[in-house]
Amino acid sequence: MPDPISWSFVWPYYLAALAFGYLLGSIPFGVILTRLAGLGDIRAIGSGNIGATNVLRTGRKGLALATVLGDGLKGTAAVTVAALYGPETAVIAGLGAFLGHLFPVWLKFRGGKGVATYIGILLGLHWPAVLVFAAVWILVAYITRYSSLAALLATLATPAVLWSFDRIQLMQLFVVLTVLVWIRHSGNIAKLIAGKERRIGRQA
Repeated sequence: MPDPISWSFVWPYYLAALAFGYLLGSIPFGVILTRLAGLGDIRAIGSGNIGATNVLRTGRKGLALATVLGDGLKGTAAVTVAALYGPETAVIAGLGAFLGHLFPVWLKFRGGKGVATYIGILLGLHWPAVLVFAAVWILVAYITRYSSLAALLATLATPAVLWSFDRIQLMQLFVVLTVLVWIRHSGNIAKLIAGKERRIGRQA
């Protein structure tokens, strides 16, 4: 815990990092890209989510890929810029970016589920952990054909991976992010339990 003098010096930087991350993370690429493509409001189709999975339901794979990249790289950009002012600032910016994606002020705080942004933040803070995330996702997706389950288990593994690398501060951040991802996927979890979740490659 910093002493009062040092805290009074650093807290404006922390607050600025949180705000910067939030504003960057709140850019709704799914909404912007589908509107630019003349497809209307992505929130009016499918699940109503602004993420790449719902964008893919428009049949435009390129737009879905662009949404994944945009949602991921805004997290990477937030932590990379904030890291210029210190590792703690980067962590706070990462949290801000994630909250911005989940609860964007521009969309009345109704955002996405956060997996792409989660990966982007992880990429910017400790890229080797992304390789483990990808390996877990691919393995689970190959065995079960459930994209949501693959993402959930990959996020569950991430804090343990960061702990194994002795990145305790990052582990603490990703425990919080993982909890938020699971909360946002509560509907998917209910469908998985009921056996009603859509499998990869199936349209219905």
